[in-house]
Amino acid sequence: MARFFNTIRQRLLARNRFTRYFLYAVGEIVLVVIGILIALQINTWNEVKKTEKFEQEILSLIDQNLQQDSVLLAAELKKAKMAIELTDRILLQVALKNYDDSLNFWIGKVISFERFKSQSSAFEVLKSKGIETISDKQIQLDLISYYDVGLFQVYQSLNDVEASFNADWMPVMKSDISDFKWMDICTPVNSTAFFEKPSTLVLFKLFQDNREGTVRNIETALNKISEIRSKTKMY
Repeated sequence: MARFFNTIRQRLLARNRFTRYFLYAVGEIVLVVIGILIALQINTWNEVKKTEKFEQEILSLIDQNLQQDSVLLAAELKKAKMAIELTDRILLQVALKNYDDSLNFWIGKVISFERFKSQSSAFEVLKSKGIETISDKQIQLDLISYYDVGLFQVYQSLNDVEASFNADWMPVMKSDISDFKWMDICTPVNSTAFFEKPSTLVLFKLFQDNREGTVRNIETALNKISEIRSKTKMY
C-alpha cells in the first residue's frame, strides 16, 4: 500500500502538479490520522472489554469468598450465642444455689473462645489491581466497609474473648479446676466454693459481655455480606 501511494506522489511531482500533490498529501495525512484513531479506538475497546471481564470474574471470586465467610461466621455466631445462653443458665442456677453436675458441662462450653479467618484472597487481588476497577461505586464502598472495617471489628471482639480466656480464666483453671476438656466439660475442685466466690461470677459476667460484643459485630458482618452478595449477583 505504501509503495502504491509513493508511485502516485512521484507521478504528480513529475508532471509539476503541485496543487494536486498538496491536496493528495493532505488527504494521505488525514487517512493516516483516521487509521491511528481507529486503531486507538479498537485498543480502547479491547481494554474496556478486558476490564469488564476482570470485573465479572473478580466479583464472582469475591462472592465465593463471602459465601465461605458467611458459613464460618454463622458457625462462630452460633457458638457465641450458645455461650451467652449457657452463662445465663449458670448464673440462674448459682443464684438458686443449685450446683449439680450439669453446670460442669455448661461451664465447659462457656470457658472457651472462637476463632475466624476471612477468605479474602479475591479482595486482595482486587486491591492490587485497583478497587476502582469495580464500576459500581456503592459496591466499592461496601467492600471496603466489610473488609477494612467490619472484619476488623469481628477480629477485635474475638481477640477480646480469647485474651480474657488467657488472662482471666487460665489462672482460675489452674487453681480451681480439677478436670477440663475443650468445649466439653469443666469440673471445679469444689463447686460450692467456686460458685460462691464473687470474683468467679464477675468473670462469667465479663466474659458474657465480651461475647455479646462478638455477636453484635458478627451479625453486622453477616448483614454486610448479604448486602454485597445481593448486588454482585447482578453482574
